[in-house]
Amino acid sequence: MYKIVFFDVDGTLLSETDRSMPLSTQQAIIQLMEQGIKVVIATGRPYSLCQDFKSMGFDTFISANGALVKWNDQTIHKSVITEETVQGVSAFAELNGHSLSYFTEQYMMNGIGHDNQRVIHTLKETLSIIDFPEKMVSVTEEIYGMCLYADDSEAQKFVDKFPTLKFKRWHNYVMNVYEEFEATKSSAIKKVLEHFNFSSSEAVAFGDGGNDIDMLEYVGLGIAMGNGEQELKEKADFVTKKASEDGISYALKKFGII
Repeated sequence: MYKIVFFDVDGTLLSETDRSMPLSTQQAIIQLMEQGIKVVIATGRPYSLCQDFKSMGFDTFISANGALVKWNDQTIHKSVITEETVQGVSAFAELNGHSLSYFTEQYMMNGIGHDNQRVIHTLKETLSIIDFPEKMVSVTEEIYGMCLYADDSEAQKFVDKFPTLKFKRWHNYVMNVYEEFEATKSSAIKKVLEHFNFSSSEAVAFGDGGNDIDMLEYVGLGIAMGNGEQELKEKADFVTKKASEDGISYALKKFGII
């Protein structure tokens, strides 16, 4: 019996075509909660861009690709990037004119790229952000993740400059910046399951991107969206319809979960 369901956001809960949530998905989430099944957001988004889901009844959030996990106002888990790394990468990004985003509980940037069409397009495409984010004034507060805006050739100078860091691409113009410990959705899910005393076999997860692969492999039932990446589909237990074609509702019904 499944007791908890983890949902990626963009391209999963929200349609891959227009970032709206299908009515069938809204109804499916309500049914899950009415049956006492826990629902959890598991996203690469910063925590501040998850607030709309609270009105639906979500109270547990895996954000920043697993680096920050909150249940109501309680922090279950966090992975903080050292101030030395933040300052070093920030200075090098400014020197080379590259946009850098910071994941605190808010979402801020280094102020570079407000007039760069690649950056503006990517913010809209990945996070549905239209207004350019606020500039980070100080890097002394806890930062759970950083993203570098650069293509492969541009990013190479960062890889060469910071050989101890990991630069992991998740979009053709965006890379996550990690220290030795790489935040993942599966490591965050483990913390959530421990908190609520569930086993991985009792968990279901839905996703569409490469950063969802470890999540789908970790849980008892991993479901890839029909609009998902091919590698994810190959690793999933089941491939459902597209998010825009009622894929979440279809899979939950197929497996008798609702």
